[in-house]
Amino acid sequence: MAPSKYRDGFNAQSLGVDLNRKVKEARVLMVGAGGIGCELLKNLVLAGFGEVHIVDLDTIDLSNLNRQFLFRHEHIKKSKALVAKEAAHKFNPNVKLEAHHANIKDPQFNVDWFKHFAMVFNALDNLDARRHVNKMCLAADVPLVESGTTGFNGQVQVIKKGITACYDCTPKEIPKSYPVCTIRSTPSQPIHCIVWAKSYLLSEIFGASEDESPEMDHSEDSENAKEIEKLRQESQALKKIRESMGTEPFPQLLFDKVYKDDVVRLRSMEEMWKTRRPPEPLEYSSIAEAASREDVEKTLKNGQRVWDLQENITVFRDSLERLSKRTAKMKASSKGDSADPTITFDKDDEDTLDFVTAGANLRSIVFGIETKSRFDIKQMAGNIIPAIATTNAIVAGLCVLQAYKVLRGEFTSTKEVFLSPFAPERLLASGRPRDPNPDCPVCSVAQTRVLVDMSRATLKDLVEDFLQLELGYGEELVVNHGDNLLYDPDETENLARKLSELGIKGDSFLTIVDEDDENPRVNLVLNVQENRTALDGKPIKSLDIPAKQASEDSSTPPSPIPRRKKSVPQSNGHTNGNGTSTSLAVLESGSGKKRAAAEAFDGDTPSSKRSKIISNDADDGVIVLDDTDGAILIDDD
Repeated sequence: MAPSKYRDGFNAQSLGVDLNRKVKEARVLMVGAGGIGCELLKNLVLAGFGEVHIVDLDTIDLSNLNRQFLFRHEHIKKSKALVAKEAAHKFNPNVKLEAHHANIKDPQFNVDWFKHFAMVFNALDNLDARRHVNKMCLAADVPLVESGTTGFNGQVQVIKKGITACYDCTPKEIPKSYPVCTIRSTPSQPIHCIVWAKSYLLSEIFGASEDESPEMDHSEDSENAKEIEKLRQESQALKKIRESMGTEPFPQLLFDKVYKDDVVRLRSMEEMWKTRRPPEPLEYSSIAEAASREDVEKTLKNGQRVWDLQENITVFRDSLERLSKRTAKMKASSKGDSADPTITFDKDDEDTLDFVTAGANLRSIVFGIETKSRFDIKQMAGNIIPAIATTNAIVAGLCVLQAYKVLRGEFTSTKEVFLSPFAPERLLASGRPRDPNPDCPVCSVAQTRVLVDMSRATLKDLVEDFLQLELGYGEELVVNHGDNLLYDPDETENLARKLSELGIKGDSFLTIVDEDDENPRVNLVLNVQENRTALDGKPIKSLDIPAKQASEDSSTPPSPIPRRKKSVPQSNGHTNGNGTSTSLAVLESGSGKKRAAAEAFDGDTPSSKRSKIISNDADDGVIVLDDTDGAILIDDD
């Protein structure tokens, strides 16, 4: 490997002095240190990027070693981010590396933190995290180099707010198959537990064990002697379990290993559980109860009912016994002429289906995840996509090539590249970056940071003083915090409550839906920034969008909030009592933008109460404005 000073000279010759300087000064973030991440980190370090931050929550598993080349056998169970940092730093000691063994969705990685980077690289294998990073980069206005692989196929895309399409501009299908890395350390969905039971637990006991590799002797020259000893003990425990197949202690030995011992070891990694529920180990002797054959058959009879803890233990034990007997018969019939027989999952094989159902549900119980019926698990169990080392290497190289264009600011010159080895025309297909989708629920909306005095800000301050008065929203709006509805015109009981009482804190995201739009959708995202000291005046202030002025001022920039107002109906002669058509009073002429209530009514602000619909036998529908000036009657023809 060339010394750093020579490598820098070669880089300057290849890239040019100016670009090479930008590379050496760049501070970048890489999210994910798995298959793509290992290759990408190696490329970033050798290219001389000045500072690289690595974020990954996972730990190293034996199955990673066939493609994640920065890791070795002695690194198993250690943090991917920390080990990747140590291994890659040897390639170029001049590069500053920072590792974070944490979830990228943790509060510490907020919008302000993302703003510190020149660009972000996504090397993730799950949809939820990729969407989160996409959202954070848009909020921070930081370029994102998105990448992914599926078997032999790969893709690289540059995302820049307002210039190129974002990750969510094209609707994504929920993946029906999952990479191995997603399911090992921190399952969060039922499918993760199902794949774990089918492709890990079943194959470990009745298939080809991943741990049946030559033992490593590193105790004399390794700094990780304790970790190696734990690995040796785990390997021996697994062998003991397999050897005891068919004996009476077998179910308890297996149960206690995967649902107690392994969980206790995982739980001991305290950093992993700071912001999420830690797993709860299960102990066979304290919860398992004896069950008759009649009880087993009764449980298995209804495949569409979700089993409870005891029923899952009963089926786990029964299916384990059935599979053990099958294995013994297969061994007897082979007469030692071939390798040990194996059993693989088949959705139509009742024995393996029962084992996977019970095994997955028990793991779900450990991690506090919803359990599923056998019928559901039969439908959900899918194939794991194999991870290909060469695909990861090609995609990682493409990421760095696109990164050079990002550093130059040449976003329109970037390419969206697709790797398709089995395509009839060419291996790599590239095209111009797509324009942002004007209907994208993520990047087509306005985003602003709001400074909030949590000690006194209420939902009423947000809705009436900030959104309606300052930003010009009407009464027909909806405020959501994630999946929780905080406010709409029919849900007003939260108005007097403080935002902190509604679960809102620093770096929370609130979405605003304008119901007055032609096609109501989210058109504003608020990123809450908690103010540590009390604010003077109003408790909520926008940091990016100026308040709407009551008087016309050409110097005030137009609102960035996208609005598509409903078409203005023709006046039918009715007025609001001031000689102005009601439908026109709340719109600026020709602009389709909301006006402040005081401006729309020439300073005579009407009552803030909503219109109500009253129906009776005589009238099909009468709209009554609940105001002291009287009622406006509109025929409901």
